[in-house]
Amino acid sequence: MHIRKLTHPGALLAALLMAMTPAWPAFADTLVFGGTRGIGLETVRLLARNGAAVTVLVRETSDLTALNEIDGVSTTVGDAMDMASVTRTFAAGEYATVISTLGGSLEAGFAVDSVGNINAIDGARAAQVERFVLVTSLGAGDSRAAAPTKMLKTLSAVLLEKEKAERHLIDSGLKWTIIRPGFLNDNPRDKQGTLTQKTSVLGMISRADVARLVVESIGSEATFGMIYSAIDEPR
Repeated sequence: MHIRKLTHPGALLAALLMAMTPAWPAFADTLVFGGTRGIGLETVRLLARNGAAVTVLVRETSDLTALNEIDGVSTTVGDAMDMASVTRTFAAGEYATVISTLGGSLEAGFAVDSVGNINAIDGARAAQVERFVLVTSLGAGDSRAAAPTKMLKTLSAVLLEKEKAERHLIDSGLKWTIIRPGFLNDNPRDKQGTLTQKTSVLGMISRADVARLVVESIGSEATFGMIYSAIDEPR
């Protein structure tokens, strides 16, 4: 487990967190928002590979090619932007954990970064699903100072929407964890990615390693109520 402050060797803390993380069956019945691509898809792959029961909320227009290649993954059709649809999704199953990696785009807009995630949070709370892991971005909230000026000019709108979702989750009463990845790439998972509470860090990380950190954090009580930046460990 690589969850520690970068200013500390962290070996003891890492060992403690690993010991606190339950076996994979404890992660059964996980609902994933944003699981058709990117970090969400990598998270679904990793959960399924380790025997978790995973359901992914998909839209009618979603490309399911990659999901259909993963054994044991269920899908449910709905729209995170529609609270009634989200409510029906939660009513159709019993979930121990919710993971959201929802994010918009320059073409589609960024409302899903706030509204979609907030609907997922409210749905989890109403359904009494205690555990929620939200993936946003470095540059959101108090990590804004770490973001380069060019990044802020380009992504200021989306970062503001992500912050709305973060604040809503913090006030939700759920057992939450927020993970803010740095600049993303598609490199293979190399276990160099790490979580840090330092808000001044900046760096790259693979989507596969972010997925690993998301999954490792699910069962660790030490990550409850914590906000992390996720970057490759300095070498």
